[in-house]
Amino acid sequence: MSSYNELIPGKVYIGGAAAAGEVAEKEHVDVIYDLRAEAAEKGELSTPQSVSLPLKEDEGGQADSIKQVAQQIVSDFDEGKSVFFHCQGGSGRTGTIAAAVLLEMGRASTVEDAIQQVQSVRDTVKVKPEFSNALTELYEQ
Repeated sequence: MSSYNELIPGKVYIGGAAAAGEVAEKEHVDVIYDLRAEAAEKGELSTPQSVSLPLKEDEGGQADSIKQVAQQIVSDFDEGKSVFFHCQGGSGRTGTIAAAVLLEMGRASTVEDAIQQVQSVRDTVKVKPEFSNALTELYEQ
């Protein structure tokens, strides 16, 4: 079994930090986004070519951060780039951003639909309540 998954076949990949090197080698992605705020603070990104796009957990005001990260990934996709994004384990922050990306692209109609689509691709995804609330604030108000 692969340690990463295709959210959008051939273009958008999701997983944990440990998969970054494998994705870079096998899929030749154009950009790798490391969503781990703690890694950015320590200067410990997953690969030398990774770009820090941090999403902090357990903090208020996360909706703006989620929106900015999702819009950057959609912008790269629209430019024809292939993208891999990850947090530490590939479940919480990664799942949240994957759902936001689907919503930004119009590939999901509700937050619940987006999360279910992501979980169908990566069954370890668990979106925390504060992230789910932020997604609802962004996409269902």
